[in-house]
Amino acid sequence: MKATVAALISAAIITPAVAQTATPEVDKRQANQEARIQQGAQSGSLTAKETAQLEKGQAKVQVKEDKAKADGVVTQKERAKLAKTQKKQSKKIYKEKHDKQVAPKAS
Repeated sequence: MKATVAALISAAIITPAVAQTATPEVDKRQANQEARIQQGAQSGSLTAKETAQLEKGQAKVQVKEDKAKADGVVTQKERAKLAKTQKKQSKKIYKEKHDKQVAPKAS
C-alpha cells in the first residue's frame, strides 16, 4: 500500500515537469517538414544544394527547440517563437520545391 501511494505521488510530481517541456506540435511539424524535404529531393523538385540548405534550416529550428527546453519549461513566448521559425522554414520549403530549378536526372 505504501509503495502504491509513493508511486502515485512521484508520478504526480514528475508528470507536470515532463508536460512543461513537451512540444508535440513542434515535433510533429518538424517531422512533416523533414518529410516534405525528402519528398522534394526524391522527386527532383529540390536540387542537392537546396536540400542541404533546407536541412540546415531544420537543424536551426531543432537548436531553438533544444534551447527552449533547456531550462525545463517551454513558455508560451518560446512556443510562439518556435512556431514563427517553423512557419518561415515551411515557406522556404514551399518556395524551393516550386521554383524552376530541378535536380539533374541521373543517366
